[in-house]
Amino acid sequence: MTKAPFNLDIDPDGVAHAIWDMPDRVMNIITFAVMDALEGLIDTVAADPAIKGCVISSGKDSFSGGADLNMLEAIAREFGATATAHGEEAATQAFFERSRRLSQIYRRVETCGKPFAAAIHGACLGGAFELALACHYRIMADDDATRVGLPEIKIGLFPGAGGTQRVARLMTTGDALQMLFKGDQLRPAQAKAMNLVHDLAPAKAIVSRAKAWIAQGGEGVAPWDGPGFRPPSGPVYSRGGMMVWPAANAIYRRETMDNYPAAKAILQVLHDGLQLPMDLALRAESRWFAKILRSPEAAAMIRSLFVSMTALNKGAHRPAHIAPAPVGRIGVIGAGFMGAGIGYVCAAAGFGVTMIDRNLSLAERGKATARKLICERVLRGRASEAERDALLDRMTTTDDFAALSDCDLVIEAVFEDRDVKARTIREAERHMRPDAIFASNTSTLPITSLADSALRPEQFIGLHFFSPVEKMPLVEVIMGRRTGQSALAAALDLVRALRKTPIVVNDSRGFFANRCVMNFIREGHLMFTEGTPPAMIENAARMAGMPVGPLALNDEVGLDLAWKIIQATKLEIGGKAVDARQEWLLDRLVNEHQRLGRKSGGGFYDYPENGRKRLWSGLSLLQTRKLDPDAIDVKELQLRFLVVQAMEAARTMEEGVVTDPREADVGSILGFGFAPFTGGVLSYIDGMGAAAFVGLCERLAATHGPRFAPCALLVDMAAKRELFYTRFAPATTV
Repeated sequence: MTKAPFNLDIDPDGVAHAIWDMPDRVMNIITFAVMDALEGLIDTVAADPAIKGCVISSGKDSFSGGADLNMLEAIAREFGATATAHGEEAATQAFFERSRRLSQIYRRVETCGKPFAAAIHGACLGGAFELALACHYRIMADDDATRVGLPEIKIGLFPGAGGTQRVARLMTTGDALQMLFKGDQLRPAQAKAMNLVHDLAPAKAIVSRAKAWIAQGGEGVAPWDGPGFRPPSGPVYSRGGMMVWPAANAIYRRETMDNYPAAKAILQVLHDGLQLPMDLALRAESRWFAKILRSPEAAAMIRSLFVSMTALNKGAHRPAHIAPAPVGRIGVIGAGFMGAGIGYVCAAAGFGVTMIDRNLSLAERGKATARKLICERVLRGRASEAERDALLDRMTTTDDFAALSDCDLVIEAVFEDRDVKARTIREAERHMRPDAIFASNTSTLPITSLADSALRPEQFIGLHFFSPVEKMPLVEVIMGRRTGQSALAAALDLVRALRKTPIVVNDSRGFFANRCVMNFIREGHLMFTEGTPPAMIENAARMAGMPVGPLALNDEVGLDLAWKIIQATKLEIGGKAVDARQEWLLDRLVNEHQRLGRKSGGGFYDYPENGRKRLWSGLSLLQTRKLDPDAIDVKELQLRFLVVQAMEAARTMEEGVVTDPREADVGSILGFGFAPFTGGVLSYIDGMGAAAFVGLCERLAATHGPRFAPCALLVDMAAKRELFYTRFAPATTV
């Protein structure tokens, strides 16, 4: 017999306590079975005159992560089958009713006539927080582990179970829009200050306090169902409203470039819903939710940013036959910007860290960087002073490689120079235990050739962290030709412990992410040499869905680094491997004008100490040709940016650098911000179909050059009408 998801108990005062505790689940989630059980719970509470009201809490460490997105995917998939069997009108009606069921259940909680209270501890997100918002009283555990939020926008959806309407009636319209657009998780004090919860208490007291509220006469009527209710910002069409909506629309367009239908829907449902009584407002919200749930953007983002990312985070490519090896101490060689960041995240995850540089002063400078990072968290209230002290105590600094003798895994983050890395590898291995793993944080140099300097190449692997390490969620795990499965297992275990997402790639110059992003930067350089205005280049990239333009991105990574990579590529592969126009531009900027990027105060942009960055006025002198802005096809610029990256991703699949389309898609979004609304580089191709993409590539190649020519894999896929997600069905093991 299947155990029910809610355990109901009624105390002597007539207060029911429903404990949400799903069997065989680490965290509670909303499924069809949970919806059935919740309807039964409401019926029981409403019908029994002996029950005064009900408290809902969780029997797990967290309240709930929200709705099962696989369930939402299933609802969306059902549309096609229903349309085939019964027609599109019937399918649309059935889809609408299925997609709004949770909203209707929550409205029953709100209007059943009995008071409901939510006692929240741990994470309470998405549809679970919408349940709490439908309750008449909300009390939250006042501890660091407890969060509430509506993060649906991050996967191409919006809160569709009443969240938009209740939030907009609890706080000012501007604050509600900001919360829904950002999708952030809120700490207890924030949630109370924003009027989203009524009270805070120690975790052990939240249930008793919620019960007391009901026993002492708490009413089962929501504020918006009472007489005389007015939204906090007043009517939409008022002086105050007209100060909000035009600005909100402008901010929406600036931040999304109109690429995210869910964000536009949030604007619409708040604007319309605030002019309607609650039941009609919820129906309007449900109509938009159904529309967005069927959108290609939501389907792509759910697949990549939830389904695929969850699988990768759980170790989809970890060798199942290798048991986890305990890791207590990690060595980090090189205490510069990257090394310090790696040391910090390792210490923050609870590992002991030995930080080495060529002298003690440099090693201490790396620890000082970590100290600055943790102190910033303390100042923001995101870490305690005790946590700061414990983290710093876990970090030791030295200039003696002998200190690596007790390390289980060593990561080198020294200067991106083959000879420097070779010397570092040889010196480190003289002192490392025979069973320890060595990882290189190189961003471009092939792991196989670096492993030539290693005594144990089977225990040598690449761990490419992205900058800044403490913020970027992706790590590329690079397999050299001789890298063993034990090294892969250890690397994936470490990445998981650091709470980052791994993608496993095979060896190649630039691996996966840098190959794609370097093409993005190069395309911006080539547009510049063609005479496209720099501001148009940057804006077109953002309109295409990239987080920043290629010129700004190049400034962040360093123009001098781009120059060095070009020179190293010429040396190792030959002059035909680089574009002479790009080399000319970087030569002028780096060697003639000494503009190295943000770190030097100037690159494509100027970076004044007190002010916002701005494009360097001297750029106009570098353009020997200038195009008329009015004659430039901005859509063509956008296509070039997306296609050149997707084309390179397809080449990595053809070469076997990436073998799983999930890793290409997730890696492209997390690693370099490839238009998330597309689902990632390969979903972008699948979304239009291989044949259409090949046709687009051939047209761009004829106009702009052979770098756009479709690879043989794509041509074959187009002929067979294949998708990446069918031809390369994601595997679960290596």
